[in-house]
Amino acid sequence: MRTSIWMAALALVAGTASAQQRAQAVGGDPAADTLRITRRQAIATSLLANPQLEIAREQTLQVRAQRIEGIAIPDPTLSGSLDSLTRFSAIGSAPSRPVSLGIVVPFPDKFRLRNMIGNENIHASEAQFRLVQQQIASQAGRVYDSVLVTRLHRRDFTEARQLAADFLQRTQARFNAGTVARLDVINATVSLASADNDLIGNARDVTNAEAALNRMLGRPLGLPILAVDSLTAPDALPDVKAIEQTALRSRPEILALDAQLRGAKANTSLTKELAFTPDITAGANRDYGDPAWNSNTTYTLGLSMPIPVFFWQHTKGDFAETHHRELELEATLRDTRAGVAQDVRVSFATADAALRQVLFIRDQLLPSAREAYRVATSSYALGGLSALDVLTARTVLLAAESQYADALAAANSARSDLERAAGVPLSTFAPGASK
Repeated sequence: MRTSIWMAALALVAGTASAQQRAQAVGGDPAADTLRITRRQAIATSLLANPQLEIAREQTLQVRAQRIEGIAIPDPTLSGSLDSLTRFSAIGSAPSRPVSLGIVVPFPDKFRLRNMIGNENIHASEAQFRLVQQQIASQAGRVYDSVLVTRLHRRDFTEARQLAADFLQRTQARFNAGTVARLDVINATVSLASADNDLIGNARDVTNAEAALNRMLGRPLGLPILAVDSLTAPDALPDVKAIEQTALRSRPEILALDAQLRGAKANTSLTKELAFTPDITAGANRDYGDPAWNSNTTYTLGLSMPIPVFFWQHTKGDFAETHHRELELEATLRDTRAGVAQDVRVSFATADAALRQVLFIRDQLLPSAREAYRVATSSYALGGLSALDVLTARTVLLAAESQYADALAAANSARSDLERAAGVPLSTFAPGASK
């Protein structure tokens, strides 16, 4: 029920984005064709447009059909013959023309076991479908963040170019006044050219990031798109132990293996019943060639069962196969649980470190770099520092701003990956501080 409600909400959000896209595409103005989309809408739309989900959905429907095949009652068989023919060409003179209708109904408990196996296979397939959903949602979040970070870099590069242009203008004025050397003008010109080059490279990064987001949304790669959200420092992380315990209960990999293990145990019981338990046979017979039996129909009802005379072939064959399949799944489940716990710990450490880097750069590194640049430009205006000192301070400031943008994207993407590792949204946990 929770999954159905979640999917309905995603469809509603994605439908809103799709309707907006269609409405914006009516006019011929390129600005009207720009899709404005939030992070939540991007994730929801990617979950509806990605072909990997269609593959997983069709695989689940195949497993549902296989369950119906497993519990289906065998079709009855109808057979007729012409007996006691004196020659093959004398078909009309056959003295005996028996017709029989029969059906073999498996032992009832076999239906129960096959139904259990089918249901567990469905549960495993549905868990794999949810796993694909979580992976695509995490990937869509990272792609969306990459679009945001390239735009942040463009803002920083544009600001840096403006600063470089202003500095070149001031340096040229001081050179004309004879207070600085020609080398300062050359350095300022090189700095402006470097800023222009950074903007050219950033234009490529923006185009590539938008193309990747369009692909996630199932849109043509060249269409314009605008990510309306902004990168901000994410909230504090919940306690890692609570995330780990939830992941061990809700991760699709574990749920799929649990279902496969239950199905394997049912298959072991079914294999033994196939070797020992009888099937019910029923039939009706009538001979249309014998006048004495022309109006009489005989019926048969009985049991049919195998006789496992060569018992060692079962103990070393199908019985051993199903038993070792159970042991394999149990070992796989133990290894997967350990892997999930490690995945949570690694994802948490990554998200925690990324968050602390964001806070450190925002609160300490970036203010210090801005203050250093302000002091350098003020001192240069008074003749206290050289142009090289100002350019160095500006380079440090630009690097700090670039680190902050990268750290914001890394922190948000790491939080999305931690949600994937947890198997549930982090909003379901009580607020807390990362530890």
